[in-house]
Amino acid sequence: MAKCNTMVIALATVLVLLLIDGGEGFEICNIDSSQLNLCRVAVTGPNPPPPDQKCCEVIRQANLPCLCQYKSLLPSIGIDPKNAFALPPKCGINNPPQC
Repeated sequence: MAKCNTMVIALATVLVLLLIDGGEGFEICNIDSSQLNLCRVAVTGPNPPPPDQKCCEVIRQANLPCLCQYKSLLPSIGIDPKNAFALPPKCGINNPPQC
């Protein structure tokens, strides 16, 4: 269990660094992590705007069930999970996973 927690902490740290520093990306759930910033405005704040076309392209290529496992990490990087998991329907994806 400690190994799993360490991996989660390491992943959260990498994601934070990528979002803050714009570092080189890596693939996570069929998305290059550097592309996640394309959806940042649509998942932050109390009343985010709808996702734009570029964000929806990222969401459409994502392995959505895979992304569910990162739901608990989202608040640590300033993302509201409710907003994040509302993106698939807003991008026209029917029957997204229920995380």
